[in-house]
This record gives sequence, structure tokens and C-alpha cells, in this order.
Amino acid sequence: MYDSNEQKLSDSSNIRILIADDQEIIRKSLSIVLGSAADIEVVATAADGKETVDQAIKLKPDLVLMDIHMPVLNGVEATASIKSIRPEIKVLVLTTFQDVHYVVGALNAGAEGYILKAIDPLDLAAAIRLVNRGETMITQEVAKALFTRSLGTANSKGADYGLTDREMQVLKLISDGMANRAIAERMGLTEGTIKNYISNVYTKLNVHNRTSAVKKVSDEGFFS
Repeated sequence: MYDSNEQKLSDSSNIRILIADDQEIIRKSLSIVLGSAADIEVVATAADGKETVDQAIKLKPDLVLMDIHMPVLNGVEATASIKSIRPEIKVLVLTTFQDVHYVVGALNAGAEGYILKAIDPLDLAAAIRLVNRGETMITQEVAKALFTRSLGTANSKGADYGLTDREMQVLKLISDGMANRAIAERMGLTEGTIKNYISNVYTKLNVHNRTSAVKKVSDEGFFS
């Protein structure tokens, strides 16, 4: 026998999502794909950042599937606005590989995850469930791109001060709080050699001690 109360209970447990993307074809295709999942309900779609914020505040979805490039407000700005008013709403950013440099901004704005549009539909649904449970989702492709970008930033900073790759390695371990002996063991060098590297680093950074070096690394975002 059909139990309407049981059906309502099942529906109330669905993950209610808002899809934000400036391309209509993507909004429609995502709505169809995700709407076919038994536990996901697409409550609305939005074509720009302001509409996304307005819909999120009005409808209070569990999760917003957020594009980065949108008119009026971009995805990072929309995420920050939503989180400032409805911090309980989860945000999962869905964008292209070329836009991975927005990852840090999106995560700092409060997004719980960042995945690529090329993701398999089944994996996308799984990512939505994971984020809805309170976990953070970053795909391997995005993580790798972030790591590569971080190395590029660090190498660029090091080059500005004339630091060699070895000196950059030592500086990174210093900034991680490691003592000279631990650094020597990690790099397979003698403690005396490490002290020489550190002396060179101090000279090139124009600092006089470990504390000043770590502060400079932090202030200038060597490894961020």
C-alpha cells in the first residue's frame, strides 16, 4: 500500500541543490543528469552571480553547484556573499581546467569543494553527496594543478632573490619548523652543509635569523 508520509520523509532527505552557470545548455544538462539521481533534487538554476545569491537566500538549498565565470558577480564573489548570509549552505565549484587559479580564492571564500566540468556524472553526484556530508572535495587533477602552481610561485620568488633549488628546499623546511639536524637527515646532508645553506639563504633574503626568514617567507607568500 502506498504510504504518502513515507514518501514525504524520503523526499525531505533529498539533497536540494541550486545550479549556477551562465550557459543555458550546461544548466539544462546538469539539471537532467543530477535530477535523475534518486537522492538529489534540483530546486532552481541561476544564470549570474547575483541571481545565484538571491536564489540561495530565498530557497535555502543544501548545496550550490557554482560556476566561476558568471556576469554581475563571479563564482568567488557569489560564494563569499552566500557564505556571509547563509554559512550553512555548501558550495561546490564546478569549472574548467583553465580556471584552477581561482581555487584558492573560492576556498578562501568558503567553498567546500572544487571540481572540473569534465568530471563523470556519477562522480559529480558522488562529490555532491560527499560535500553535503560536511567533507571537502578537491579532485586529483585540481590538486595536482594547485601543487604545480605553488611550485611555480615558489620558484619565481626564489629566483627573485637568487636562491638555488637546494636553498629553496632548505628554506621550505625551515618555514615548516624543522631544526637543522632534522633538515640534514631529510635531505641526506651533513648538519654543517645545512648551516652553510642557511647562511646563504639569510644573506640573499637580507635577514639575520630563522624568525626573520620565516616571517619574510610568510609575508611574501613564497609557498602559498
